[in-house]
Amino acid sequence: MGFVTTRDGTEIFYKDWGDRNAQPIVFHHGWPLSADDWDTQMLFFLHKGFRVVAHDRRGHGRSSQGDTGHDMDHYAADAAAVAEHLDLRNAVHVGHSTGGGQVARYVAKFGEPQGRVAKAVLVSAVPPLMVQTEANPGGLPIEVFDGFRAALAANRAQFYLDVPSGPFYGYNRPGAKADQGVIYNWWRQGMMGGAKAHYDGIKAFSETDQTEDLKAISVPTLVMHGDDDQIVPYADSAPLSAKLLRNGILKTYAGFPHGMPTTHADVINADLLAFITN
Repeated sequence: MGFVTTRDGTEIFYKDWGDRNAQPIVFHHGWPLSADDWDTQMLFFLHKGFRVVAHDRRGHGRSSQGDTGHDMDHYAADAAAVAEHLDLRNAVHVGHSTGGGQVARYVAKFGEPQGRVAKAVLVSAVPPLMVQTEANPGGLPIEVFDGFRAALAANRAQFYLDVPSGPFYGYNRPGAKADQGVIYNWWRQGMMGGAKAHYDGIKAFSETDQTEDLKAISVPTLVMHGDDDQIVPYADSAPLSAKLLRNGILKTYAGFPHGMPTTHADVINADLLAFITN
């Protein structure tokens, strides 16, 4: 574990576990969480012989809580700073939710041009564009994201209980059994970060059009998405991303929620391993 300082002075916390000569898998977390959200996957792949790396996005977790740079360009540049600092090559980059957008921008702008990336995975990811626009009529109305901002500003602590208790993990579905440890861990990670970074991050994950990022990526890219995702609706994200990618593979999970790397870790880990090793 350590920190890397970016060009604008932001300190980015990272974890780096395993044999330094092994193939690296780099995990990019979702909003408003931290690298800890990937602990299950990191331990799984560590024990499979991989080098596993994850960092806290700026303003999240243990990284600096500065008041600027909370946009996809800076997120990708920070990821590049970690990859360059650790000299990661032949890496597989795996991103969940907002982290999927971060992966798409990083691979397109830094990873592929630098020859550092072997494959990419977008899990329940926000690309190509979440918000509804004239060019994206199937997106979510801006009022949805305004509601997120209002809830965060009014009572962030309660909002960070409501999200994992309900739609994030599908615990609001009939017959679902909520895991209180998972809910509290989501809350713990969220409250570690900065309110300003999280507030600005809503715009970053909802209003960033990543169509050109996806078109620019040529490495094999797996798009994994549950069709009961209540945070990033399946129909307006995964199929479109897979179509825009030059070498995209779409894998759909019937009934899986947004937080499926946690709720269905056994299935997701097995499919990730198959994609990475084949």
